[in-house]
Amino acid sequence: MIVPLTYIWRSLWTRRLTTVLTLGGIALVAFVFAAVLMLAHGLEETLIETGSEDNVIALRRSATSELVSQIDRDGANVLLSQPEIAIGQNGKAFASTETYIIINLGKKQTNDMGNIVVRGISPQATDLRPQLKISDGRMFEFGKDEIIVGKSINAKFAGADIGQRIKFGDDWWTVVGVFEAAGTAFESEIWGDVEQFMPAFGRPVFSTVTARLKEKNGFAALKTRMENDPRTQYLDLKIERTYYQEQSKLMSDFIKILGLIVTIIFSIGAVIGAAITMYAAVANRTREIGTFRALGFSRASVYIAFLVEAIFISIIGGSVGIALASIMSFFSFSTTNFSSFSELAFGFRISLDIIGGTLFFSLVMGICGGFFPAVRATRLKIIDSLRAAS
Repeated sequence: MIVPLTYIWRSLWTRRLTTVLTLGGIALVAFVFAAVLMLAHGLEETLIETGSEDNVIALRRSATSELVSQIDRDGANVLLSQPEIAIGQNGKAFASTETYIIINLGKKQTNDMGNIVVRGISPQATDLRPQLKISDGRMFEFGKDEIIVGKSINAKFAGADIGQRIKFGDDWWTVVGVFEAAGTAFESEIWGDVEQFMPAFGRPVFSTVTARLKEKNGFAALKTRMENDPRTQYLDLKIERTYYQEQSKLMSDFIKILGLIVTIIFSIGAVIGAAITMYAAVANRTREIGTFRALGFSRASVYIAFLVEAIFISIIGGSVGIALASIMSFFSFSTTNFSSFSELAFGFRISLDIIGGTLFFSLVMGICGGFFPAVRATRLKIIDSLRAAS
């Protein structure tokens, strides 16, 4: 016979104080676990969604990021003349030659300095990145000392409001617009004319070249041809989305490892709390255990009953932790991206995988906390249980 689930539920309700305390401990661990995964997932999504499967990005071979990449004009021209590169409405290669530079700006609230990406772009850059929308002001005019700033920069850094001027390089730059980019890393950047930025920073070369492919399956042929051409052998071509995925790995792995260490420490406490609760339940219910055994319930039935109680607590606690963690989706986080050493704003993002993983982790905590107390309950002899409770 199997112990009725109604009995198990009533038992939890009778011991509701200890049940709530144990549930709270598991919920706290589940919250931390889910929040860490959401933070890492938010970082990955922010960077990965920055890139497009339709675009190819060229960097200097062995360059780990745009910051340390250099491409001369001859190499850029050779790349853009290839048949795999799409042609824009202006009859030229559908591409953007760009510079990627780090500057310092003071934060509005703390006056601390932060590293900000300044990206010089070509006129077709905004068509290559359709997620970019001007949310306030206007687009800058090419050939002028004008810039537009990402939404995150506008919100957090001093001097980044429309009409204000920012000094970097050898010039002053007027902010004429604020842009959004669907929550991608571009929102943490400042954009302007590449041909104005290069002399201002004394840079004779580009950092990268981003271009639209005519067809996705043309990438392999393009990459092979560039590697075999003496003029472009120093170039490393990647699908833009793949490049940004690689950029997210270092920071994402760091968050996950650090979060896992904290979660393991917390989970040990939660498992111990669950075990203490279940041991106390066994000690206080020796008569019930003896009565069940006298009525014909097997040791396995008693074992399952106590284990199911622990599982109930863990699943409910995990669900509460997930619900609390989901509130974090309304908050954003800003930190230094280890790959580019620049300020990057991103948010907590939940997914079905995170929900499933958190529930599974909570279930494991419940089973670990309930296993030995359940075994203890099955070892109680019928006569000793009834005699101890009389």
